[in-house]
Amino acid sequence: MKRSELNPMPEYFDRYINLCDDVELLKAIDISIDEIERFPINTWTQLGDKVYAPGKWTVKDILQHLIDTERIFMYRALAFSRNEKTKLPSYEEDEYAKNADANHRTLQELIEDLRSVHLAFRNMYQSFTPEMLARSGESFKGTYSVASIGFCMAGHQRWHLNVLKEKYESLV
Repeated sequence: MKRSELNPMPEYFDRYINLCDDVELLKAIDISIDEIERFPINTWTQLGDKVYAPGKWTVKDILQHLIDTERIFMYRALAFSRNEKTKLPSYEEDEYAKNADANHRTLQELIEDLRSVHLAFRNMYQSFTPEMLARSGESFKGTYSVASIGFCMAGHQRWHLNVLKEKYESLV
């Protein structure tokens, strides 16, 4: 399934999904894994704990947010693929960021963790049948399909990479 074939497009998550290339789902996930290899690590290292405005996350906080979010959505995708009918809880991303203490980890540790989560996410998606991908469930901001979660996670990473490029990299 290609991104353009998602129907319906989840209302809130379209901001992330539409950042994906219009490719097959596994290809979109592969692209997000490949993007990790092109992270501007030297620039991010120079940034250190700088933020573009008070109260914003550091680069490490953003990477930890990507890791945490993908783990949460991995569970959602698994639950929905198994035909879970219970509405799954949302999570408070700012509380997660505050309590993760990402700044005690190295940039390299976070990047390796993100790569590992992406690979596990891809392996799970590779195991899904077309019927499983079409299943949907309810959680934060409504109902969405297993397939849309796959595109959402690839686009979510790209969303935050764009923020880093546009708002953080000029701080170096």
